[in-house]
Amino acid sequence: MPHNLAPSIKNFPIVCIGGSAGGLDAYIKLLQNLPSDMGVAIVIVNHITLMPTRLHEVLPRFTSMPVRLISEKLVIEPNYVYIIPENRDLHVSRGAFRLKPISKPRGWPDVITVFLCSLAEYWDGKLIAVIVSGYDGDGAAALCSIKEIGGTTIAQRLDTAIQPDMPQSAIATGCIDFILSPEQIAQQIIKTIQIEA
Repeated sequence: MPHNLAPSIKNFPIVCIGGSAGGLDAYIKLLQNLPSDMGVAIVIVNHITLMPTRLHEVLPRFTSMPVRLISEKLVIEPNYVYIIPENRDLHVSRGAFRLKPISKPRGWPDVITVFLCSLAEYWDGKLIAVIVSGYDGDGAAALCSIKEIGGTTIAQRLDTAIQPDMPQSAIATGCIDFILSPEQIAQQIIKTIQIEA
């Protein structure tokens, strides 16, 4: 299948991991504890704006899954780790990623919220939303939407987060299913995927 044609069925799970300051520590611990053949796509939405991301260069050391920097119309496939590029909003459409100019160029970005809302509307498979260490409250506004369509929501335990603002905002929504350390989050993802299989 040519790589620019989306698969007709997009029913495998997506795990969205949203974070910013201190997020790298959580991403590493999560990936180190996840198997490479779960049949899920992992999308790391790190809400930086102007600085180029280097996560796609750093994270391959901690997982055997291929790690790819997202480009426009990249087809979403299971058993990959995808990284949002800086200064872009991320959406999904017809089984592929779509990149748009960032909708909130000033102040704290809301790229995690934007992506989770797009997933809730346009992805048919199981969704797991994970909010880890970071400033501000990006992602929180979309968590109830993920729950409403049967998705699972997880926040990093505050005492394990380098910067607890973001998971704290997520917990405050009342729409979080689990509050766990990064290692426990990995175990819960595995359990959730197995239950759904």
